[in-house]
Amino acid sequence: MAAHNEKGKLAEELAKDWLMGKGYEFLEANYRYKHAEIDLIFKYRGLLVFVEVKFRSGIGYGFAEEFVDYSKRKLIIKAADQYIHENDWHQDIRFDIVGVYKDKNNNYNFRQFEDAFY
Repeated sequence: MAAHNEKGKLAEELAKDWLMGKGYEFLEANYRYKHAEIDLIFKYRGLLVFVEVKFRSGIGYGFAEEFVDYSKRKLIIKAADQYIHENDWHQDIRFDIVGVYKDKNNNYNFRQFEDAFY
């Protein structure tokens, strides 16, 4: 596996644990539908929350939310629609982005953007 893929998987695990620590109920990771993928899916306070995780080793090139472009959002929404259909979900949903940032001391920090798009 390429180094960037390993970092991405680590970031997803860290984000999953961080969100569970905030009271989110984990449902699924890496849900795929055709060419689309949702990194993490949770339930939280009656909502179904679809989470895109982005890893950054600093903010020199911008924040995580800046790297989820229109095409990526469309794919995530397409996969979410399929997940909602498969699971017969009839309540509200939300799309979040979680940035995982590694600082110069090798500490991980998180930044969550709730209701980031849709």
